[in-house]
Amino acid sequence: MWKEIYEKKLMSVEEAIRLIQDGDKVVVGFGCGEPFGIENALVEHYEEYHDVTIINMLTLGNSPWCEPRMKGHFKLNCLFASQSNRASISDGTSEFTTSHFYEIPEIIRSYICPRVALVMVSPPDEHGYVSFGTTVDYTKGTTDHCEIVIAQVNKNMPRTFGNSIKHVRDFTCFVEIDEPLPEVKTVNISDVEMEIGRYCASLIKDGDCLQLGIGGIPNAVCAQLTDKKNLGLHSELVGDGVVDLLESGVINNKVKTANRGRTVLGAAFGSKKLNDYINNNPAVEMHPIDYVNNPIEIAKNDNMVSINSCIQVDLLGQVVSDTIGLSQFSAVGGQVDFVRGATMSKGGRSIIAMPSTAKKGMVSRIVPLITEGSAVTTPRNDVNYVVTEYGIAQLKGKTLKERAKALIMIAHPRFRPHLILEYKRRFNEEPFTDEEMNGFTTALKEKLRDDREMLLEHHEAAKERRKETRDKIKENITEHLPRRKQD
Repeated sequence: MWKEIYEKKLMSVEEAIRLIQDGDKVVVGFGCGEPFGIENALVEHYEEYHDVTIINMLTLGNSPWCEPRMKGHFKLNCLFASQSNRASISDGTSEFTTSHFYEIPEIIRSYICPRVALVMVSPPDEHGYVSFGTTVDYTKGTTDHCEIVIAQVNKNMPRTFGNSIKHVRDFTCFVEIDEPLPEVKTVNISDVEMEIGRYCASLIKDGDCLQLGIGGIPNAVCAQLTDKKNLGLHSELVGDGVVDLLESGVINNKVKTANRGRTVLGAAFGSKKLNDYINNNPAVEMHPIDYVNNPIEIAKNDNMVSINSCIQVDLLGQVVSDTIGLSQFSAVGGQVDFVRGATMSKGGRSIIAMPSTAKKGMVSRIVPLITEGSAVTTPRNDVNYVVTEYGIAQLKGKTLKERAKALIMIAHPRFRPHLILEYKRRFNEEPFTDEEMNGFTTALKEKLRDDREMLLEHHEAAKERRKETRDKIKENITEHLPRRKQD
């Protein structure tokens, strides 16, 4: 019987997008579950629409809604800035809505109030249920209250368990478009990230339950957990880095105090490696983000450890993670959700991890004052551990002076003198003893020497590459020049 329902609702993408009307608000799936097949059709027919708002979170696409030609036709309301839409948010072409991640389903449902949802799902199973696969997060929940729900059925979407399925009768229509899923491929881990990962791993104990994000630092942490035992995983999203730990049994969820035996995720942000692992895997459950990221639900996991990154930390311990001055760089995401959930957890810990510098070592991420215009993501009262490649600063329960000292000690040596001067100006005393200051001076000299040697090595390597390039060019020119005839 479900097959008849499905066939009646199956239509071409051109027919499906005609259900969208001028003035509509349209919420779309994000990340590795964004329905690009439907979006591409809308872009192709953009002149037929007027004043349509697209609501989206982190996109791995090119955000065509931000292009000048879309003015008067489509406009983006973004819940998480990404590379392809930051500029349009800054210049006012696109809108940005800020929210803690766990609140986004309610924000969409009760405040933004879209009429249409565009999602990507797996093909129906033998009972007529499709799966939201990689992205349950806010996506599945929006289909419960939107008047029109258009689903792109993609055979490449993995079938996942948990609260991730819906019957075909509950959709307005289906469009069958098979295309490769967007991927977040693993990048090489830098030496700095590996050192940060080592410090983070030192704070993780056997039996802890982890929240890990995506990127170099989470992957570096994963690479250094192979000697741990009985870890759990409860995370808003993960990348490929967790797969080896899951397959080896390092993460086995055996001692979790909530959802024992099961990995709980809101979204999967990886490559085929991760998608293949979660496909038809009953040990992995995908749930809506108002469950996964709810601090109360997070706290039900004893020994919860959250690891998040940031852009800047000031000497008070205020964390900036989503803005650079007045420019929106990303979003709050689930950072505060998990910082608070881990803090509420019995035996829990929250970690903010970052390289000590930005812009190729020219800017310190630990600063006296946050950049003017930046928004505080995680308040100082919520912050516990801050980690850089130079060590660990534990802040909870510390005085303002103790916080500042701890953060100065994990700042890059090049910027410590400036931070020490700020400390003296602010607190009217020397932060460190003469012996400690001598240690800082020695560390700074050693670091500057190492940096100089590294720059020389890079310079010599660049010279050698330029020479090789010149030699190849000469060789190619010589081969193609006409040879002189001999008398």
